[in-house]
Amino acid sequence: MKNILQKLLSKSRKAIQDFNLIQDGDKIAVGLSGGKDSMALLHILKSYQRFSPEKFELIAICLQMGGVDNSSLHELCKELDVELHEIPTDIKEVVFDIRKEKNPCSLCAKMRRGALNDHAVRLGCNKVALGHHKDDALETLLMSMFYEGRVSSFSPKSYLDRTGITVIRPMIYVEEYMIIKAAEEMNFKIVKNPCPADGNTKRQYIKELIVRMQDEMPDFKKNIFIALNNPEQAFLWDKEKISKVK
Repeated sequence: MKNILQKLLSKSRKAIQDFNLIQDGDKIAVGLSGGKDSMALLHILKSYQRFSPEKFELIAICLQMGGVDNSSLHELCKELDVELHEIPTDIKEVVFDIRKEKNPCSLCAKMRRGALNDHAVRLGCNKVALGHHKDDALETLLMSMFYEGRVSSFSPKSYLDRTGITVIRPMIYVEEYMIIKAAEEMNFKIVKNPCPADGNTKRQYIKELIVRMQDEMPDFKKNIFIALNNPEQAFLWDKEKISKVK
């Protein structure tokens, strides 16, 4: 096993244990987009499956957004001995041609999540694994605060009542630079993102802002992540509680 993959696996294994992400008998669908994050996640979970104390099944689901060559994903899944299901969708047409969204990311993400979860259910899965990492969590927290006035980020594990699917994020302790290094050293065949909005989003702005803040304050990311993991220490203005203070 590549040394960098061992490091990714170590951090992911800690997240799996800390948040009880995988149990015996699970059938897990990895959302395989063709980007570095989902490819790294597939490698991690396949490696973890080999020595995991929990016995679980692993498949991959790729959403075909229209005109994308996903042959490299089929090659990867064949190499790892993971069953791949490529699902055709009309998401691109709905978001850009029919709805003509000026800010397409939210609707596109919602539709992709819905399609992924629905097909995971049809394939007999009880869990969906997503490739979100530590930096994604920090970016989501800051986006929620700056653009929505909420202190919120995604959870390492979420249960979806509508589908009965549990969404897990095993790479929540993995920093993005490690994934980039893995993609380079392991020669990931990245599928180019066909999205017209790619690289021109609020998330990209927040990502660049975090880089600038990290340069000015070396503990910036570390402290934000500590705050995210210690919700009981957060002081939020609860009008009812504060009004009763003597």
